[in-house]
Amino acid sequence: MNENKFNGMGKIYSKYRPSYPINFIDYLFTDVGISQSSIIADIGSGTGILTGQLLEKGSRVYGVEPNDDMRAIAETNLSNFIGFTSVNGNAENTTIDDNSVDYITVAQAFPWFDREKFKKECQRILKPEGKVILVWNNRDNKNELVIENYEVNRKYCPNFKGFSGGMHDKISEDDFSDFFNGKYETKVFSNDLIFDMDGFIGRNLSASYSLKSNDEQYNNYINELKKIYEKYSHKGQLIMPNLTRSYVGDV
Repeated sequence: MNENKFNGMGKIYSKYRPSYPINFIDYLFTDVGISQSSIIADIGSGTGILTGQLLEKGSRVYGVEPNDDMRAIAETNLSNFIGFTSVNGNAENTTIDDNSVDYITVAQAFPWFDREKFKKECQRILKPEGKVILVWNNRDNKNELVIENYEVNRKYCPNFKGFSGGMHDKISEDDFSDFFNGKYETKVFSNDLIFDMDGFIGRNLSASYSLKSNDEQYNNYINELKKIYEKYSHKGQLIMPNLTRSYVGDV
């Protein structure tokens, strides 16, 4: 996992990245089996977006995050939860004890992991009946707004490889056969995102590939994003079609 990709981006990530829909969180607790007594390791937890939602339900959560900036913001944001433990670790070396967690969650971060090494780490820290939950927020790549947003990022951001960590629509066609053992459950939840102009621009700037304020093309990039917002917004709001996809299975 490359923890340097988000250096200096903790505040903007925390402010502008979306959370996960309530019906997804409810699904984890009603169908998957997470409960208030569960011990969860949220790997690549960033600023604690999913971590916080799990803590609000009463579970104990290790937030494992290698980036100092992101981890510090999570520690501030989640300091009131007694069930929260911040861990300076990464996907391939969490530093968590053997056979000590009931569930592992990964929100958005899986594309950055070494799958083989992460799988071995999951097997090490999970209890025998433990499960891994992967989840993404995905833009609808067939939507005109999303297509125009894609083209602006492709034009101005040299490191842009596509939305969702460089992976394609449906995250490599839902193929995790090299990671999960046997069958795994796939679920899709609607999670459309509503932005004002500041939120729409901030969401773009929170990406690892985004330009920084000292980049030569930064102002042109921002102006193009403003044009998209003005074209697709209505009464001060822009709705970006978004889906939350989750994958649950054994490793």
